[in-house]
Amino acid sequence: MADFDDIQKVFGIVLDIQRMSTEDGPGLRTTVFLKGCPLNCGWCHNPESISPHPQVVWNKAGCLGCGICIHTCSQKALTEGPSGIVIDRNRCRGCGDCARQCPSLSMALLGEKWLAHDLVTELARDQAYFSASGGGVTLSGGEASLQPKFTGQVLKGLKEKGIHTALDTCGHCSVKTLEQLLPCTDLVLFDIKEMDDKRHEIFTGVSNRKILENLKQVSRLLGSTRLWIRTPIIPDATARKENIRSIGAFIATQLAGQVAQWELCAFNNLAKDKYRRLGRTWAYEKTLLVEKTQMDELVQAARASGVDKHIVCQSGLIRA
Repeated sequence: MADFDDIQKVFGIVLDIQRMSTEDGPGLRTTVFLKGCPLNCGWCHNPESISPHPQVVWNKAGCLGCGICIHTCSQKALTEGPSGIVIDRNRCRGCGDCARQCPSLSMALLGEKWLAHDLVTELARDQAYFSASGGGVTLSGGEASLQPKFTGQVLKGLKEKGIHTALDTCGHCSVKTLEQLLPCTDLVLFDIKEMDDKRHEIFTGVSNRKILENLKQVSRLLGSTRLWIRTPIIPDATARKENIRSIGAFIATQLAGQVAQWELCAFNNLAKDKYRRLGRTWAYEKTLLVEKTQMDELVQAARASGVDKHIVCQSGLIRA
């Protein structure tokens, strides 16, 4: 990891800064979403985080139809179609000129360049909330490990200010990167989506072998209170008792005593508009929330899988 003096020079691409979060670690937290992810999960509810590059999106609501964005674009990537502004993704470079000139803020740039030093300063503004609630900052994505130098400098800067840090990761990165980030990380939120390797590759685009090996290494390097496992519960995909039992068996045998929490995260079906603005179709557009009875059964399967039943919890919206 680079010396702390370099923090003034290291920059990364940040998608969003979400304050007052209660879902990404203990206490009240500020979650920083970074751009770029090595996985391509079909159910992803943050599709704007997959590309590592800034992306322009248009929101019909509030658009004045003035055409300023079209005339501003030097790449001629914007045209007016029957339903509004059309973005040619092959031409667009994500410079953000159109968004900066839009008088109604209907054009937006997803992804902004931040210096690590400036981001640490910004995040430290919430330190009073962190101290009072036992919270801190969580770096998420996308995948924060895809910007290792930036992520490392931000984590180190936060630690030097006495702020609790968490890293939310899919685990698909080099083990060396994780080993470099862990010394400044108080908590790791690690995803295990699917134990069957072939199914994992179908759903996410990558094998789970590197992910599981990295997880075992992370568990060896962390204490038992510093590792949380998260499993997305996706209808017709990961939401199977067999999958949950297999994940539980892995936690019990390979990570014995090292996992403080295993969270079953219910599918979020609120991303339809995000895909539309990116010009993408979503295979899960019509998928309903997980039923309560099914979620209860999966929670029971998790608790009976060999893990300490007290570490199992659930989150997210479900339907009665």
